Amino acid sequence: MTRPPQPPPSSPSAAPLPGSAPLSRIRVGSAPDSWGVWFPDDPRQVPWQRFLDEVAAAGYEWIELGPYGYLPTDPDRLAEETGRRGLRVSAGTVFTGLHHGPQVWERTWAQVADNAALARAVGAEHLVVIPAFWRDDRTGEVLEDRELTPAQWRDLTRLTERLGREVRDRFGLRIVVHPHADTHIDGEENVARLLDATDPDLVALCLDTGHYAYCGGDSVKLIETYGERIGYLHLKQVDPRVLAEVVARGTPFGPAVARGVMCEPPSGAPALEPVLAAARKLDVDLFAIVEQDMYPCPPDRPYPIAERTRRFLRSCGV
Repeated sequence: MTRPPQPPPSSPSAAPLPGSAPLSRIRVGSAPDSWGVWFPDDPRQVPWQRFLDEVAAAGYEWIELGPYGYLPTDPDRLAEETGRRGLRVSAGTVFTGLHHGPQVWERTWAQVADNAALARAVGAEHLVVIPAFWRDDRTGEVLEDRELTPAQWRDLTRLTERLGREVRDRFGLRIVVHPHADTHIDGEENVARLLDATDPDLVALCLDTGHYAYCGGDSVKLIETYGERIGYLHLKQVDPRVLAEVVARGTPFGPAVARGVMCEPPSGAPALEPVLAAARKLDVDLFAIVEQDMYPCPPDRPYPIAERTRRFLRSCGV
């Protein structure tokens, strides 16, 4: 494949389209997820060098680290590789199972500390925290009950607050909890329960518009109701037709992604223009990171989608 030319970071193409209102406090980026990357090492994933080349060429200036170990974990090398492509890092990502209680804290903290240290070393300010799956996201094997007990909710909320405090005090990062399909923090009821039970100074939300729609939530309503808790955005859409089939069949998240449940904007739901307009009204600095789950996917598929998505978001004023 011939690599597309990389535009310089100051390229005029990054400016909003004529007539669009600039959402100047929203910074758009993308992530390895949009290149079909779910694991640190997998032969079906594009090499990390290609991801960095193509995400820059598509017009993005911000990226997430993705699964720890996919990108170089040496901070100096990572800074050099991103810097020479005009890229900056917005966040790292960790998976946690804090509802299991204090006995999992040390194991959880070990992986959190590695991720947070790398993220901080390359200038990120956020750590995206994803809850553990209640069923295997590839095989569909049920790992535990879909609903948490009151005691598990207490462990989840208290330990999430502890995580927020420790990550802030030790690394200067803000945790943003990511509601996710096939986890215990998914739709409106469980997201509200988490937010109502945690300290706003310690726990913010990463609103993933696709996952929230997948689980029946309304992103605009969530922003309007809990605006002060929105600390980060993932921009994503679901294909309503595929989603209806997935829900009817009880399909696990991984096979649902392989069926195309997450689709290219602006062809799916929710409409992103109202979401961005609601976010703009918050008048705060926000990252809006594009994530189109596509694992696995052909290596030549992600770049054209990323380029078209970036053009679409410019038409929305970001």
